[in-house]
Order: sequence, then structure tokens, then C-alpha cells
Amino acid sequence: MTKNIFILIFSFIAIIGNSQKLKLEEIMKGESFIGNQPTNGRWSLDGKKIYFEWNPKDELGASTYFWQKGMVKPELATPKEAAFSQLDFKTKPGSDTVYFLEKGSLYSYSIHSKTVKKLIQQSVALNNLELGCQSGILFFEQNNNVFKFDTKEGTILQITNFNKGNKKETKPEKETFLNTQQKELFQFIRDKEAKKQWNIAKAKTVKSDFAKEYFYGKDDFYSLKVNPNGDFATFMLVEGTEAKREKMEVFITADGYNQTPETKEKVSTSNFVKTKFGIYSVAKDSVYYVNFSNLTHIQDTPKYYEQYDNLKNKAKEDKPIVTQAPVYNQNGSLAIIEIRSQDNKDRWLVNLNLDKGTFEEIEHQHDEAWIGGPGIPSYSFDSGTLGFLADNETIYFQSEATGFSHLYTYNVKTKKKNQLTTGKWEIRDVTLAKDKKAFYLSTNTTHPGNRNFYKLALADGVLQPILTKDGAHEVVLSPDEKSLLVRYSYKNIPWDFYVAENKKNTSLQQISSSVSEDFKKYQWREPEVITFQAQDVTPINARLYTPKAEISNKAAIIFVHGAGYLQNAHNFWSNYYREYMFHNLLTDLGYTVLDIDYRGSDGYGRDFRTGIYRFMGGKDLSDQLDGKKVLVEKYGIDTNKVGIYGGSYGGFITLMAMLTTPGEFTSGAALRSVTDWAHYNHGYTGNILNFPETDPEAYKKSSPIYYAGNLKGNLVMLHGMVDDNVEYKDIVRLSQRFIELEKKNWSLASFPVEAHGFKETYSWIDEYSRILNLFNSTLLKQ
Repeated sequence: MTKNIFILIFSFIAIIGNSQKLKLEEIMKGESFIGNQPTNGRWSLDGKKIYFEWNPKDELGASTYFWQKGMVKPELATPKEAAFSQLDFKTKPGSDTVYFLEKGSLYSYSIHSKTVKKLIQQSVALNNLELGCQSGILFFEQNNNVFKFDTKEGTILQITNFNKGNKKETKPEKETFLNTQQKELFQFIRDKEAKKQWNIAKAKTVKSDFAKEYFYGKDDFYSLKVNPNGDFATFMLVEGTEAKREKMEVFITADGYNQTPETKEKVSTSNFVKTKFGIYSVAKDSVYYVNFSNLTHIQDTPKYYEQYDNLKNKAKEDKPIVTQAPVYNQNGSLAIIEIRSQDNKDRWLVNLNLDKGTFEEIEHQHDEAWIGGPGIPSYSFDSGTLGFLADNETIYFQSEATGFSHLYTYNVKTKKKNQLTTGKWEIRDVTLAKDKKAFYLSTNTTHPGNRNFYKLALADGVLQPILTKDGAHEVVLSPDEKSLLVRYSYKNIPWDFYVAENKKNTSLQQISSSVSEDFKKYQWREPEVITFQAQDVTPINARLYTPKAEISNKAAIIFVHGAGYLQNAHNFWSNYYREYMFHNLLTDLGYTVLDIDYRGSDGYGRDFRTGIYRFMGGKDLSDQLDGKKVLVEKYGIDTNKVGIYGGSYGGFITLMAMLTTPGEFTSGAALRSVTDWAHYNHGYTGNILNFPETDPEAYKKSSPIYYAGNLKGNLVMLHGMVDDNVEYKDIVRLSQRFIELEKKNWSLASFPVEAHGFKETYSWIDEYSRILNLFNSTLLKQ
């Protein structure tokens, strides 16, 4: 009887498989099947040409293409033109002359005459080119020092004189019997010594105008930046740590010998570093450091300390912080710096007095979970949106004070703060217009899954819609701001470039066509974006793929996207494009597929982002269970025919689903999954779970390895062996637990040449063949 059931099942699979149009071997080729999508769009300096990277012929790599008005399709740029288009140009508004660095040398370029002039070429490379506030004055960095170049006079002056290590002091000559005797016997020796001392004393009376040497010891030297008038230079010193790094074993090598490169540091309080923010004054020819102990809340302890006896009464001390390089107004009279606590729960903006080395606090932002959101990076060593308006005394920045990332201004002189945007949506990106009287904003105002484009004039504060149809618009303004270069995509339409006029409710003209003929042959679904209510009443968005009623097999698969803080239930082309195509294939086989933006996902505001604080595998997993409930109650899915799969964070959730809610999912496929968060990296994990030394309970309840004994159902694990993100060791450790606990119905597929993101088509095919076989063999026999 059992044998006949299996024959019927596999016959059914074969019939469906023969009727479907998609082939796993084809869709797993990725962009080689879809068509390679163009990236990195940019305008020429005169605004007449558009450049981007593209690989329309599916060669080994992308090349630079260009398009200009009147052309039918883009053409390949010459190597010289391509290289020039990618340079970082520095210029003042309205100026014909731009400056740039190429291969460590300094050049100027005339936009009108299209002539290039080499200004400086030296054996030691130049970097970090900046324009001074005075016309013709440039600053650049060389060997960790700032130099000032006057393009009119052709002069170069070294402003700073920093050196690593300690100053070598000249030791006095050691007194011996013989040299003492020589001085006593010979007038010649005494006269020679007297003249030497006279010359030294005289030299000290003449002050050199060259910067004194400053030795900063063995610390690491970062963020050197000069103010626009060249009066001050700031820098940060970071004390080195001896934190142990993970090692990875590489088996497939060119010479046949194993390699063991170092990868990452594990999350730990030992990764906190001591930093110092220094100022060099040209006028004083001296270095001094800013004391930030007066920052408000710098000694506050996190609330979770109250749950641990060894921490609740911990002595107060300053939090370790990271200070970014200043953002200056046009003439350098104001310097605003962003400061983060290294536990990433606090962010400050301060007005720095460069001359006195003091500061005035402007803004303090705090999140008991972690600081983050669009325009406010989630890592303490990164900086967020920050700049000056045209009056040179008003700054703009983003804050999640309302629960959603919005745009604010603050006048340094009047101390008046204004919120420019409001609503239950986010500002995704900010561009200040050249006249500094308006902003161009990328937002998700119309739907969390859209990326809209608006103009916000400071005069009236009204959002003027420019691009608001469903999908995503990545916009680059032309130099004169009259035109837009737009990279656009929709749910079932991959990314391509378009141009448009910069006006209200403009329309797009397509200039690139990346989609292949093979991709066009299939009618790709527009997955419905549904909203269901989680058990705590939070609305959850998800992509839903439903088969035709006549082929529905009453089975469902839940896909869990990776990265945690990422969005996939949106209206534009997914980064998970292979998975998108795989979901179309599954739907052709009769499966219903649900792709959930669970708690912790991007696009839904602060509370949604931090909903996983101190418990990964909590609300993010219960959202999957609530999604399953919707499938069963509303879409007729058999509760015993539901599988789950995902990669990276999605692999972690799959493991938590199979191990902490045994029986809820018949089968699961966990790809490149974290099994123990104490073994993951510092920046990401420390935000969400704090640190193993201070919050061990958060790590224990969030790590699948502690629940290995609960395995029920069918589990396939798949992992690249040269994964330097989630170490292969993660899955080996969990495998050992399964072996020791005598667990069955699990398997591990290892991929010797693959890192965290697979590259080789044959690996993708093997991986997803195993996933498909898992679901077909376990869900369809129910």
C-alpha cells in the first residue's frame, strides 16, 4: 500500500513538472537568464551624456555604456571615457573648472573646453581632495597629513605634521673618564662645546613657520579633515585591540594547499575601543583633545542591566563613543559633528568650537534597543544625513523621534528646531538642491513597498510629487537639475534606466532594455502584497503567490528573507530574484507561497525594526506562524502541508521554527544559517542582543543550537564552506549536537567553493534541487 502511494505521488509530480514552463536549471542562472541589469547611473559633467555599468552580452563582467538625447540605444564607451566618467569630481556651483584625483595625481578639467591639466604628480599618492572656501584653494591628504594647494600661485604648503610612533629624543653623550679628561686638558674641546650650545640656543629663538611634529603613538589614525579655510584639522585616534579573529578553512585552492584566512571578530564587549578626537590649530601650532564627558546621558546604563545582579548596581562611567569628522558650513565658521555610543543606543549632534576645543550639544537621540533607520545608519562607526542650508547656520538631519525617519532642521544661532516631514512613512534618501532652498526626497509615502520621489521646497514645506507610481525609483539629478536619470523596477519588471523631466508628476522614457528574450517568454506573476494581523495586532505585509484552483495541491511554503533588516514584500524587483523565479516555479506546481516582511524588516518604522530586540526568534518567528494561520484559514491550505525555508537570517528563522515550534512545519530548508549568535559578528549582533558578557540570556534564548533536542519534521541544511559571514563552523557545531542527541531526518549539504552569497550556477542548481526535492517528497505525501 505504501509503495502504491509513493508511485501516485511521484506520478503526480511528474505530470505537473511536464506541464510547467520554467526549468530550475535555467532560472538558477540568475541574471544570465534574466538579462544583466544596469547599475551605477551618472551624468556627464555637462549633463549631455548618461553613463552606467552594463553587461548586455553576458560577458565575464560589466562595461561602461553611455546614452544621450537622440540615440536609439546605449553604446559602449571608450576605456578612457569610461574611466573619466567614474571619477570623483570637486567643483563649486557655477564654476567651469573641476578638480579630481586619478591614480594619486591631481588634475583640473574645463567643462567648456573639455581640456585636462595635470597639476601635481608625485611618487606618494594624494587622496581625500577637498575644496577650500577661497577660490583656487584645494586641500588634499598625503601620508596622513593635510596639504594646501594654491592653484593660482602654484604653491603647496604642508599644514599638519603627524607621525606615528614616539619622538626619538637625542640622548646626551654619556660621561666617561676619557671625555671628561679631554675637556679638562684641552681648551679646543671646551671651545667647540660652547659654540655648539650657543648655536642651539640661537636656533630656539627663531620660530619656524613649519608645523611642529606631532607623534600620536601606536594608535590608529582616522578621519583627518581640514576646515574650509585651512585654520584647523581634526582627526580621531583609535586604540588598537587584540580581539581574536575567526579563521576559515579553504580546501579548493590553486596550489592544492589548504588556506586559513582570518575573517571576523565575534560579538563581544572586548571589541569596544578607546577613541580620542583631536584638533590641530594652525595658528597655535598645537594639538589638543576634546573632552566629551559633558554629553548628556553618556553615563546612562541600559535598562536590561536591571535584570542582572552583577550589572544593576554597576558604577557609573562614560560610554565608549565614536566621533565622526565635522560637517562644515561654507566658510568653515561652524563645525557640526555626529557622535555615537559604541553600544549604539545613543546619538549626539554637537556644535564644535574648534579654537577652544569645546562643544555645545544640539541633539540627543536615544533608543533602548539600537539607533538606526534610513538616514541614521545602524552602526556606530557610520554617519547619517547631515548638512547645512544656504544661510550657513541651519543644519538638516534625520531622526526617528516620531517612530519613523523624518527630516529636521536646526538653527545653530536661534536654537530653533523644525520637523519638515511627518507621517507613518519614511524618508529613504535626501538630496539638497544646488541652491539649497529645496530637498529632493526618496520616500515610501504611498505604500511601504514603494520608493517615491518628491521635491520639498523650504519656502512652503509642501511635498511636490514627481515620481509616485508603484515600484521603486532610484533618481540622479542632472547637473542643471532640469532632468532626472531614474533606475526603475516593478515586482515582475527588472531594473532599467529611464530619463524624465524634473517636474510634477513627470513621465519616464526608457533608455536601456536589459531583459532577455528567454525571460520574456514566461508570464511572470505580480505577487499580491497582502496585509494580515499578527497576534499582537501589528499589521504585517507579505507577498502572496497563489496557484490556479485546478492545480492547487493545498500545500504551502513560507519563504523567510535574509538580513533581518531588509524588505522583500514590496512593489519592486527583488534582490532575491532567483527565489522570486523559484516561487513562480513552485506556484506552477500547485504550491501557495508566502514571503513575509516579519518583525525586524526594513520599511516600517522604528518599532517594527526593533521588535526583535533581545529575542531573535521571538516576534519574527511568531509572524511566520501567524502567516501560516492566514494560509490555513483564508486560503485553504492543509495545516500539515506547510514548509519553510530561507537563507542567512532566513535560515536562522527556519531553524528556530523547526526547533522551537516542533510540528508547526512539516519540513524546512535552512541555508547559510546562524546557529549560535555568540559566534556572529560584533556590529550586527551587538545592536540586537547586546553582548554575551552582559546579556547572556538574550543569546541563549535566541540561538537554535540550544534547542537541537526538539527537532521534529524534515530538515535540510545547506552551507558554503568558505562563508566568511556566517562561518561554516556554525552548521558543523549544530550538526554535532544533532549527532550527540541521536536526531534523525536531517541532512547537511556542503558547498566547498561557495561563500555566503553563492556565485556558481551549478551550486545554485544543486542547492535548489535539494530544496525542491525536500518539499515535493515531504509535503505532497501528506
